[in-house]
Amino acid sequence: MIDINALAKPILDLLAGFGTGVLPTGGPTDALRSTSTVVDQIHQMGRDSINGMNTAWDGRAADAATAKALRVQTSAATISDRGNEMATVVNQAAGEVETGQKQLTDIAQSFVNTAASMGPALGTPAGLTVLVGSAIDHLGQAINVVGRVQNELQTHTASMNELTPPPPTPPPSGLPGPAVQQVASTASGLFSGVGQMMSTAMATPRSQVQSQRGPGTSPGAPRPDTGSPGTPTDGKGVKLTLPDGSVVEAPNEQAATAVRSALGAVGTPYVWGGNTPGAGLDCSGLTKYAYGEAGVDIPRLAAEQSNGATPVSPGDLMPGDLAIWDGHVAMVIGNGQFVEAGDPVQISSIRTENSGMDFHGFYRPTA
Repeated sequence: MIDINALAKPILDLLAGFGTGVLPTGGPTDALRSTSTVVDQIHQMGRDSINGMNTAWDGRAADAATAKALRVQTSAATISDRGNEMATVVNQAAGEVETGQKQLTDIAQSFVNTAASMGPALGTPAGLTVLVGSAIDHLGQAINVVGRVQNELQTHTASMNELTPPPPTPPPSGLPGPAVQQVASTASGLFSGVGQMMSTAMATPRSQVQSQRGPGTSPGAPRPDTGSPGTPTDGKGVKLTLPDGSVVEAPNEQAATAVRSALGAVGTPYVWGGNTPGAGLDCSGLTKYAYGEAGVDIPRLAAEQSNGATPVSPGDLMPGDLAIWDGHVAMVIGNGQFVEAGDPVQISSIRTENSGMDFHGFYRPTA
């Protein structure tokens, strides 16, 4: 009599080493989302602090502190987004492993059912031939499942590598940074440990894929960009990568397009009344051109570009917002920075003072 268990063993061995894909309560996804929630709370407190500071304090020192605080806000938002995105990747990978495990179980059970259905025929040469062929066929199906899941996990591993942040850097001087630094350090440590937790939950497929990441790589390192194409964020806004490598979120595609257009004009000489990127622009010519590229018509004069726009508080600034004086205008690009027509068009830190001009405020041309 043929040993059915011996024929089934290769399939059962694959199943035993595959992992369940079931993540424990309090595991990687819960930890990541919990951290993101805490960072979001800190982000909200920072927003309120920036608004309060600008109400009670003005001048160059206040402008410098605001620009630094906005950069910290950008870092907090990035940490929160990464945590939620990594939690999504972990859940997707776990779901695929769980599906694969169920498919392997079904394949093993199918082979056992096939053998059981053959009855006395198993003792005949013809029955032996059929059973061995069935074992080979079922093993091939099992190997295909493992290969498919490994390919899927390779994709998720690449996504995780891109989301893994570099080691935290000290916060800007002059800010109450220890709390922010502590959160950044905690989040960085949590993110770097997710791969290990995924390996525990997913066993063989995950560990094999993880080993493909070579030494000496720098996952998550910023990629400088002169305003990358916007990435929708489920109705919450459009993400942009700035020239300094920071990732920011514009309120909508129009604002994102305006920022990309304005950044594309960096280096253009200052020309009074200029409207042509690359040839000559003045301050309001730059912002009118940039928003024109987004299909939004705003007035030509700087002091009038607040007409029809929505006032914005300093703590709520987003890329595409305008800072308007009685004789100058600059566009917020995020991470505590403007793009404006100096000589030439350039990126500078956010401020509210400009050669003694009366500052009208911050405005959002697009709702």
